[in-house]
Amino acid sequence: MTSADATRCWVREAVRIIEADANRSADTHLLTFPLPREWGVDLYLKDESTHPTGSLKHRLARSLFLYAICNGWVTKGTPVIEASSGSTAVSEAYFARLLGLPFIAVMPRSTSREKIALIERQGGSCHFVDEPGAIYDESRRLAGELHGHFMDQFTHAERATDWRGNNNIAESIFEQMASEQHPEPAWVVVGAGTGGTSATIGRYVRYRRLCTRLAVVDPEHSVFYDAWQDAAPALTGCKGSRIEGIGRPRVEPSFVGDVIDHMIKVPDAASIATIRFARELLGRKVGGSTGTNLWGAFQIIAGMRRHDRPGSVVSLLCDGGERYENTYYDDEWVAAQGLDLRPHTQTLEKFFATGEWTA
Repeated sequence: MTSADATRCWVREAVRIIEADANRSADTHLLTFPLPREWGVDLYLKDESTHPTGSLKHRLARSLFLYAICNGWVTKGTPVIEASSGSTAVSEAYFARLLGLPFIAVMPRSTSREKIALIERQGGSCHFVDEPGAIYDESRRLAGELHGHFMDQFTHAERATDWRGNNNIAESIFEQMASEQHPEPAWVVVGAGTGGTSATIGRYVRYRRLCTRLAVVDPEHSVFYDAWQDAAPALTGCKGSRIEGIGRPRVEPSFVGDVIDHMIKVPDAASIATIRFARELLGRKVGGSTGTNLWGAFQIIAGMRRHDRPGSVVSLLCDGGERYENTYYDDEWVAAQGLDLRPHTQTLEKFFATGEWTA
């Protein structure tokens, strides 16, 4: 067998392994969020926390690996490098271990021990840099030094997923909505992380000729909102987002602003107040990015009520709250960040009492 034949055999087996994992994982649930019935608006959360690696990023990691393998960038023994200190690194480490590949996550030295432990538990290793902005160049340097592949989620997220369907998150949402009272959502609300999820959903609704509109929420210190509003794709910021998984100090290549109908800027204190408020309604803890999503979804719903428009809204439950016990659910951490949750909690309480949004 020639080396080329051996490589093709490895590729076929690698794709089989990834597809088998997808079949075992099945689909994620679409949960109903408890709103007052008399409002005439239904809110759903796509629960991505039930993936094997516990977050929405499991879908992205699967797509990135298939994309890299089928492009010939990753073969047997290729070291895989990613610039991530969060859920993407956890999920990519999982797939690298399935395929017997070494995985290195490049991350700031300030990354929490909890996140490092999650990556290492999946078989990955962590490489630290002192300046958060250096993770991209260091990832490229490592990939060159080790003859590996820099996965580069922020560039490839929007192109690695087949936005026309093929069991992507958009297709899954609309199939699961088929028997609901309002099967075609008035709005889908998602966060801006890599930009891949919003690009997939925005393209899909156009391709399927749907009337659904796409709202993207953006946390404090992230530049997506300002760049989108001012048509300034080169805009950069100097601070990272406190809300893990979404928000970036630069507009990533995967962000496709032209498919977005509306953007909402969300204060970090509002995101955290929302997950604590939602805990009582859902009976479970969710991560900070889910709070950002819900804060935006509630504003959308208040607008629908104000104009007497019944319908449905879909958003994402991105990951579980157990990863954030020492941050978003820790009163001391919140106080140390200088965040006051009370005004935002009052906004939520008034919204659920009256259906009006007064933030």
